[in-house]
Amino acid sequence: MQATAYTYDAETRSGSVLLDDGTPVPFDTAAFDAGGLRLLRPGQRVRIEVEGPKDGPHITLVTLQTL
Repeated sequence: MQATAYTYDAETRSGSVLLDDGTPVPFDTAAFDAGGLRLLRPGQRVRIEVEGPKDGPHITLVTLQTL
C-alpha cells in the first residue's frame, strides 16, 4: 500500500502517514525500524504494510516507495 509521510519525530522514530484518501495513520518505532530507513521527511511517498481492520489499521513497515 502507498501513502505520504505526514509527520516524523527523529527522537522516537515514529510518526504518521496520510493514506491516499487523506486518512492519517500513525506508525511506531518498530514499523519505522523494519523498513531500514534512517530519516523520513513529510511529503515523501512511502510504501507501508498494514495489519488489522480497515477502520483501525496498524502499520508494520514503512519504507520508501521505489519504481
